[in-house]
Amino acid sequence: MNPAAKTEKKNGSVPFARFEWMFAWRYLRSRRRDTFISVIAGLTLSGVAIGVATLIVVMSVMNGFRTELLTKILGLNGHFTGFPIQTAFTDYEELVVELEEVEGVLTAIAFVEGQALATGRGDSSGVTVRGMDFATIQKLPFLAQASHFGGWDQWDEAGGVAIGVRLAQKLGVSLGDAITLVNPNGSTTPFGTTPQIRSYPVNVIFNLGMVEFDSFYVYMPIRPAQTYFKLFEDVLRPGVDPLPLDATDEQIDAAYERVYEASVFELFIEDPDATGPMRERIYEQIERPIILTDWQERNATFFSALQVERVVMFTILSMIVVVAAFNIISSLVMLVKDKASDIAILRTMGATRGAVMRIFCITGTAIGFLGTLIGAVLGLILAINAETLRVWFSDLFGITIFPPEVFFLSALPTRIDPVEVSVVIGFSLLLTFLATLYPALRAAQYDPVEALRYE
Repeated sequence: MNPAAKTEKKNGSVPFARFEWMFAWRYLRSRRRDTFISVIAGLTLSGVAIGVATLIVVMSVMNGFRTELLTKILGLNGHFTGFPIQTAFTDYEELVVELEEVEGVLTAIAFVEGQALATGRGDSSGVTVRGMDFATIQKLPFLAQASHFGGWDQWDEAGGVAIGVRLAQKLGVSLGDAITLVNPNGSTTPFGTTPQIRSYPVNVIFNLGMVEFDSFYVYMPIRPAQTYFKLFEDVLRPGVDPLPLDATDEQIDAAYERVYEASVFELFIEDPDATGPMRERIYEQIERPIILTDWQERNATFFSALQVERVVMFTILSMIVVVAAFNIISSLVMLVKDKASDIAILRTMGATRGAVMRIFCITGTAIGFLGTLIGAVLGLILAINAETLRVWFSDLFGITIFPPEVFFLSALPTRIDPVEVSVVIGFSLLLTFLATLYPALRAAQYDPVEALRYE
C-alpha cells in the first residue's frame, strides 16, 4: 500500500467516498453567484457533444461513401480484369468455363468493350459500349436488378440496347426510342475509312445509382456488339478447298464460317482482398497466356485518396474535442480559484489532498462524460438520418447538397462502424479526463493557512 493510501485510510477516508461525489455534484449545480462558471461548464459540455457528434457523423458518411463505391464498382467490374495475348480471343466461352473451375473463383464473364459516340434526340455523348449475352448479365445481379424501365427478357434476340437514366436524359430518349452509335473505326474504302454508324432501339433503361455507369455506359447483346466493332473473322471450314474468284455468295457462305472474338474477361473471387494468392493460382492453372490486373491496382489512387481523406478529417475534427478539453481546464481552474476557501475548510476538517483532487476530477470528468454521451446519441441519430436531412436541407435552401455529378453517388450513404464509434467515445473520455488532472492537482496543493488568511 502506497503512503497516500495509508494516510487516507488512517484519516478514515476511502477513495471516491460519498462526500467526494456530493461536493463534485454541488460544484456542477448552478447557483446565483456561480452562474458564470456554470455557463462556461455548459458551453464546454456542448463543445464536447458537438465534437463527438461531428466525428461520428463524418466518419460514418465517409465509411458509407467508401463501402457504397466499392460495392457498386465491384458489383459491375470484376476483382480481376484479364486480357488474352498472342492469339485472338476466340475461345472466350471455353476460357470462362476453365476459369470458373479455379478454386476461389466465384464466377467469370467475357464480353466485348469499345468506345463510341451516342446521339439521340437531344445532345451527344461519348460512351463505353459493352456487349454481353443474357447469361452474362445474370451473373451480375447488380446490373440485372437495376432495370428502371423495360426488362431483360429476350435480350439476346431483341437486338436493342440498355442505357442509364442519366444518359437517357442527356440524349433525350425514352424506352422504345432509337439511339445512334458512331464508331470511327469503320469500313476501309479506296477513299479512306468510313465511320461505323448503327441505330439501335432502347429496350432497357437502368438506374445503378452511380453517375459514371448511369451516364456513360451502353449495354447491347454480345453478337451485335461483335459485329459492330468487327470482332470476327471469316475462316475457311475444315476440309473445304479454297474457292475460285468467281464463287457465288451462296458458295462463300457455305465454305466459310464466322468466328467471333471477345475483348476482355473478368473474374469475381471469394475474398476480394486475397488478390495476390489468387493471381498466382490463376496463372498456374490457366495455360492460355493472359494478363491480369486486379481492382486494387485499377483503383489504387482513388481509394488511397479516400483513406488519406478519412485520416485528415478525423485529425481535423478531433481538434473540436481538444478545444473542448482546454475549456474544461479553464473552467476547472476558475472553479478551483473560486472555491479556494471551501478547499481550505475541507483540508482543515481532515480531507486529504487525494480527496480534494478526486472531487475536481469527478467534476471535470462528469462534464466530459455527459458531453460525450449526448454527442454519441446525437451523432448516431444524425448518421442514421443523413440522407433524409440532406434532402430536407436541399429542398429548404433550393440547392443540391452533395451533388451526384461530383460525388458519383445519387444518395448520401452512411455506415456506422461500432469500432470507430467506440474509438471516438474512448478518445473523448480519455481527453476530457486528462484535462481534469492539472486543475485537480492545483486544488490538492492549496495550503489551508494561505487560503484562509484573507477570509
